[in-house]
Formats: sequence, C-alpha cells, structure tokens
Amino acid sequence: MRRPLWALVLLAACAAGCNGEPSTYKAGPTAKCLRTKLHYQVTTDPAELGIVERNAANGGLLAHYPGNAIRIAFAESSDAAGGLEHGFRVFAPNKLKPHITDVMRTNKNAVFLWTVTPPQAEIDSVYGCLKG
Repeated sequence: MRRPLWALVLLAACAAGCNGEPSTYKAGPTAKCLRTKLHYQVTTDPAELGIVERNAANGGLLAHYPGNAIRIAFAESSDAAGGLEHGFRVFAPNKLKPHITDVMRTNKNAVFLWTVTPPQAEIDSVYGCLKG
C-alpha cells in the first residue's frame, strides 16, 4: 500500500518540475522564439548590442519590429536584475531618460528597455517568448 502512494508523490513531483517555468531566462532561446513566433528581427551579436545587454550574465539581445525596438538583458538571477536596471538607467540614450520608467520593465532576471512605450498586448507577447 505504501508503494502506490510514493509512486504518486514521485509522479506529481516530476510533473511539477517538468512543466514548470524556468527560474532564469536566457538570450538564445528567447531570441529564437521572438524570431519564429513574433517575426521580430533579432540579434544576439555582441558587436550590435549595447553595453548593458552585451555584459549581462545570461546574454542579451536587440529585437526590432515596426515602430519599436527592445533591448533585453538577462541577469544571472532575479536578485541581480537590479544591477541591469541601474545599467540601463545610466547608459540609456538621453531622449529615453526622462521617461525611462515608461519604457523599462523587469520579469524575473530579464530587464527590457523599449524605444517607445509598448501597449500591454505587446508586453504580454514578448513575455510569452521568455525561455530558459
């Protein structure tokens, strides 16, 4: 009688771990999703990235789509994302600095900097492409 109970607990733990969301997001898999699912033009080439996303622990990317662009930097953990936010505040173009709170978002370890404030539907679509 104990075996079936342990098997059920083990199966539930495996299912929870297998289908869970990653604890950290990364540039490579996220870039692939943005290209294939949202049809953005995306680069992870360090020569084309800004200083913040180029030096982020889990990589960075620059994604373009009509009317806007997103810079995403991936910290090593959600606790380290604050450092990337600070970096974006320091190195943001002067025209973005007055309204940086409108164009910067953080989701776990991913810090986003849009060129123009995106509509919520766009934010949700991009968040749906975050991969670990």
